[in-house]
Amino acid sequence: MKTLLLLRHAKSSWKDADLDDHDRPLNKRGKRDAPRMGELLKDEGLVPDFIVTSSAKRAWRTAECAALYSGYRGETRVTSELYEAPPARIARIIRATDDDVQRLLVVGHNPGLEELLGEIVGVYTPLTTGALAHLELDIDHWSEFSEQTPGRLIRLWQPRELP
Repeated sequence: MKTLLLLRHAKSSWKDADLDDHDRPLNKRGKRDAPRMGELLKDEGLVPDFIVTSSAKRAWRTAECAALYSGYRGETRVTSELYEAPPARIARIIRATDDDVQRLLVVGHNPGLEELLGEIVGVYTPLTTGALAHLELDIDHWSEFSEQTPGRLIRLWQPRELP
């Protein structure tokens, strides 16, 4: 059994229209929500064993805040492969995870994360900015994972629903 955590980056800023999409920072709400999701990981006993995040500024800043506020002390892999990644590419990245990792946190973007979540659970499930999905997968090795791997959605948290 493996645990997969999918975290969509927190809300980003569109203030600077000249800024490349990849370089957009978190906005005020995003800077508030990302740490809250880290605290949630800690409070729910879901601190990951490993984090992989998109190289887009809004994603890696979300991952950085989630790591800090959850108490995560491990390595974070930052990769451009997760930027604008479709489900098949996200699945390939997940498959490359070391088997000693039981709980993996992937921080990325829609529509890829949302589509992957839908394929895993078999029903469309919205993943708003800053949302965290907790999934259990009936696999023993990450190399067995594909976008068709059935999983159970244990819980989905939206930042706006948190106290």
